[in-house]
Amino acid sequence: MRYEARLLSQLSKRWHSRQLPLRICFWDGHMADLGPQPCVQVRLKAPQAVRHFLSPNLDRLGCAYVEGEIDIEGPLPAVMSIAEQLSGDTPRRRSSTMLKYFVRRHTRQRDARAIQYHYDVSNDFYALWLDRNMVYSCAYFKTGEEDIHRAQEQKLDHICRKLRLRPGEQFLDIGCGWGGLIRWAAKHYGVKAVGVTLSRQQYAYARARVETEGLAGQVEVRLQDYRDIPGENVFDKVASVGMFEHVGLKNLPVYFHSIQRLLKEGGLVLNHGITTRDPAQQDGGPNTDSFIHQYVFPDGELPHVSRAALEMEQQHLEVQDVECLRPHYAQTLMHWVTRLEAQREQAIAMVGEKRYRIWRIYMAGCAHAFERGWVSIHQLLASKQTQPGLAPCPWTREYQYGSAPADGAQLAQPRWPDGSVAPRHREAIQPEQLAG
Repeated sequence: MRYEARLLSQLSKRWHSRQLPLRICFWDGHMADLGPQPCVQVRLKAPQAVRHFLSPNLDRLGCAYVEGEIDIEGPLPAVMSIAEQLSGDTPRRRSSTMLKYFVRRHTRQRDARAIQYHYDVSNDFYALWLDRNMVYSCAYFKTGEEDIHRAQEQKLDHICRKLRLRPGEQFLDIGCGWGGLIRWAAKHYGVKAVGVTLSRQQYAYARARVETEGLAGQVEVRLQDYRDIPGENVFDKVASVGMFEHVGLKNLPVYFHSIQRLLKEGGLVLNHGITTRDPAQQDGGPNTDSFIHQYVFPDGELPHVSRAALEMEQQHLEVQDVECLRPHYAQTLMHWVTRLEAQREQAIAMVGEKRYRIWRIYMAGCAHAFERGWVSIHQLLASKQTQPGLAPCPWTREYQYGSAPADGAQLAQPRWPDGSVAPRHREAIQPEQLAG
């Protein structure tokens, strides 16, 4: 009982004034509740696992779960809320974060390896929990009640409407994933589309879908780095969705210059990507940097939305519209992780227990991070303006939405697919809120 006593003493000192609905199960069968009616259970599988709880943070707890040192049972909203409370919910500014950003080298080879690590897991694995169009980016909800299939189609259409796509236009999607946007734009807006990706499995899947849907003469998919796309003034419209997080902060000028080079004068570009909430880019909430870079997105870096806008403007891409989609990504991730859990056995058979644990805890953690405001996501619409003149955009945003929302519309509040509401702010979760 030496390890158990030490852990319980440590946790009691830290949380004597707050009761957590958490049960800790030790490797020898002993159990201890840190509050009444525990709704989350953590099982320590060996004495070594105690070290993760003596000075816990989200990074250490996530690593312990992925490596199989602990098991976690309970509703994921409660799991993430309790993990945050155990870790301490005061964001820490870390000067080392900026150092890590600027020592990463985003070469073509290194970027290709990073993309392939994350995306070349298995097309069948992603198909278990993505929507029918295989869209792996933030969906777009109009009511919050849509299923993931409808919400992703609304997102694809929202992008096409913002770009004001027209039949016969040349359209480029940088980081096209499994090809959902280029196929949607070709079928519904009549454009000639080119999509580029560094993932071999995405490339093969996208090409097959293009052939199957009869779009071979209208849509081209390339296995290509954005820096290697040839030509100048080639495309009328450009989109980049969930891509610039992989570019690297130092490479943002190169990235946006490539877009400017490829875009025709007056053409429109939509950049859709995750952003940090800290303007100094030194803090993303409680420490999760090591976990993300080790297990999920090697070399990923998040700019602040102001940095993204500045870099666009410096490349003569005049920002016309900025939209924050933070509630939408919290909701999207809730759908994804719920769908993944429902296919647990198949997922493990495809990619193994460890990979399943990585994606489960990563997506649950990201849903919590977006809901809590540690990170955000923005769509920036810009036009190429290297010459004097006005951007070819309407006077108002009505063309994007069709009609204004009804008076008294409710504020966006992410919900899990079972209807439970994501916890807000720093309020402790009550067990009765999470029953079932």
